[in-house]
Amino acid sequence: MPDTIVKNSKIHGKGVYAAKDFKKGEIVLRWDLSNKLTKEQVEKLSKEDKKYVAYFNNEYILMQPPARYVNHSCDSNTYSKDFCDVAKRDIKNGEEITGDYSENESPGFKMKCNCRSKNCKEIVERSN
Repeated sequence: MPDTIVKNSKIHGKGVYAAKDFKKGEIVLRWDLSNKLTKEQVEKLSKEDKKYVAYFNNEYILMQPPARYVNHSCDSNTYSKDFCDVAKRDIKNGEEITGDYSENESPGFKMKCNCRSKNCKEIVERSN
C-alpha cells in the first residue's frame, strides 16, 4: 500500500495526501530523478509541463507523480532535502502534503499563493 495518494486539493488542482501517519524527520516522498533536462529542453516544454520542473543542485528535473502534485503552503509540513520531501512535523493520515516553493532554486521564481494559511505571504518568491 502506498504511503501517499493523489486526489483533488483545496489549495490547487491535484494534491498529495498522507495515507499513513508520518513522524517529524521521516521521508514522506522520494523524488523520481529519471527525467533530468537541459535548459534547452526546459525551454521547449509546454507552459503546463514547465510547472512541474524543479531546479536543484544545478539540475533541471521534470517532476513525476506523486511528487509533482505537492502543493505550496506558506505553512508547509515538509522541506526538501536530498531530493526528498521530509516531514517538518508530525503529519496525520489524510493530511495534504505541502512544501515551501520559496526553497526553489530557480532564478527569478515567483508565483501567486493560494494556500490560505494564516501565515500566507500571497506572493511566493525564491529566497535570496
